[in-house]
Amino acid sequence: MKVPLMLFVIVSALVVDQLTKAFALSLLLAGMPLSVLPGFNLTLGFNEGASFGMWSGVMAGKPLVMVGITGLLTLGLAVIAFRSQAPLERAGCALIVGGALGNIFDRVRQGAVTDFLDFYWRDWHWPTFNFADISIFLGALFILVAALSSPRRKNSDIDQN
Repeated sequence: MKVPLMLFVIVSALVVDQLTKAFALSLLLAGMPLSVLPGFNLTLGFNEGASFGMWSGVMAGKPLVMVGITGLLTLGLAVIAFRSQAPLERAGCALIVGGALGNIFDRVRQGAVTDFLDFYWRDWHWPTFNFADISIFLGALFILVAALSSPRRKNSDIDQN
């Protein structure tokens, strides 16, 4: 994957995320589910923590701390993306960077990440999420597949003994 295509993936993930969040913010009221299909609602929520609401209590009211942590991780993944020679790994990093930037923009703009995709089974609900989270998940999956499918290097010390 060449740099222009990688930048396109980053920007596309960011734009799709921000457009869908703007749609959710204009259409939905917080805590009022809109039924779409059995097992799927659109439910507006705001996450001050990390993925799946982890650390929400600890990070409540500290969006700039989350921006800093997420920003450093995003910068690290961007460096890995530009240095990597494996196309699938580059695509994975680009998806993660685009998704992470979408969530960073939310935290800077409103102090929390906008979530609205709500899957459930009976009374059990998966944590609400957004398209940035989907990009991050797919990016991690791409990186995992790239790592598992790459030829393994043999340790020269082991071969000599």
